[in-house]
Amino acid sequence: MTETNTPSPASDDAADSGSAASSVATAPTAPGFKPALDRFFHITERGSNFGRELRGGLVTFVTMAYIVVLNPLILGGFSEEAATHDVVGGWLNAAQVGAVTALTAGVMTILFGLVANLPYGLAAGLGINSFLAVSVVGQVTWAEAMGLVVINGVIIVLLASTGLRTMIFAAVPRQLKTAITVGIGLFIAFIGFVNSGFVRSSGAASPPVQLGEGGSIATVPTLVFIFGLILMGVLMARKVRGALLIGILGTTIVAIVVEAIFKLGPSFSNEGGWNLNVPQIPSQVIAVPDLGLLGQFSFGAFERIGALAACMLVFTLVFTNFFDAMGTLTGLSKAAGLADENGNFPRLKSALIVEGVGAVAGGAASASSNTIFVDSASGVGEGARTGFANVITGLLFLAAMFFTPLTEAVPLEAAAAALVVVGALMVAQIKDIDFTDFSIALPAFLTIIVMPLTYSIANGIGVGFISWVLIQSMSGKGRKISPLLWIVAAGFLLYFARGPIETLIG
Repeated sequence: MTETNTPSPASDDAADSGSAASSVATAPTAPGFKPALDRFFHITERGSNFGRELRGGLVTFVTMAYIVVLNPLILGGFSEEAATHDVVGGWLNAAQVGAVTALTAGVMTILFGLVANLPYGLAAGLGINSFLAVSVVGQVTWAEAMGLVVINGVIIVLLASTGLRTMIFAAVPRQLKTAITVGIGLFIAFIGFVNSGFVRSSGAASPPVQLGEGGSIATVPTLVFIFGLILMGVLMARKVRGALLIGILGTTIVAIVVEAIFKLGPSFSNEGGWNLNVPQIPSQVIAVPDLGLLGQFSFGAFERIGALAACMLVFTLVFTNFFDAMGTLTGLSKAAGLADENGNFPRLKSALIVEGVGAVAGGAASASSNTIFVDSASGVGEGARTGFANVITGLLFLAAMFFTPLTEAVPLEAAAAALVVVGALMVAQIKDIDFTDFSIALPAFLTIIVMPLTYSIANGIGVGFISWVLIQSMSGKGRKISPLLWIVAAGFLLYFARGPIETLIG
């Protein structure tokens, strides 16, 4: 992330088109397909090249590919006994969920790259899919839950289309945007540590987490993660091109060899096994996808549980989706050097609209809401700066529908090492926060620390917003606070109190 050629950000599509026109006028006029792609995606203008975009797109896919395996395990099961059942006993077939997960991720990632021209992959968001499986389908059917996701996406698209979402984004103070970036860096690093088994739950009230098992590294997969982390760190320090991609592939090869020797298997059958998927050479390369879940959604939740209760579920989905995406976009754009000093970046409105469309598409396909993936930071760290990288990532997701066995060969431990490295890069932004002013320092600190500790970007943003408006106003700086920030902070208070509110309304 050494590029300093930052484009002038535009706050709306009109400015985008003007920027595009300007770039076309000054871009090389040599005929051919490659120069046309360069002009369309502004590759040279953003200080990148086709090699970096290709590598970045590939690394983003490799880092995100676990969602094709993980999302089916959260939403469905390979048998009725192993699946999550809805209120009437219905369940989703994991193979079908995997197929639609790859399909929607591929289509939405490509669309985002073409429209927003940003290198950020979209896929089923882990926060919302877990919320559906744990909290929603106990009250409604799977089809009705996906209908609520569709409504959530429509609301987000309307907010973005009217410019309200852009206005809220612009109302966030620069220092708070930087804190969001740093918090996301810590969050994804923490995800990497947890996914690798380097950090585990202690099972006790204090301390809630611990190093490995009983305070020591006790499993071979975690050692493989450490190997990958050191390998990537050395490659990054030596400024080797393709450092993350080389590290992920190298770690995967080592993992395959280790599994062939020790026969560890998955962690659910062996405590010392691999998290999620076992690294091994697949016996089958191609599998025909089953897209039977497409269109299997319903708006019957309002009749089943009542309009008020259904609206509370939609409210939770909108808040989680809205601010998770806003925080991720902020962090990734600053990490990529595409944001200005106020945290705004090119084609902001377009990006927010397409992200909302991802929620609609995910619900309509029964894959859960598709949103910006923070794991895209790995591709940004590899040098991706434009939507061309997204086209590569999206095409690989579409191919993954047919090549799921190959996708499953990359262990979560290899991707986890990349997340920790990228987290370290993003935390470097902390130098731009003024910690000498405590009215800034405390809200920024709370934003940063709440994200990893609660495993939620939205929670960190909410606590940051509430503490910012309260501390700034009580410190005599209330006039500087945007009225929109007050409204959003009040909304977050409702969001955090949604449990008691839902209890009161039955």
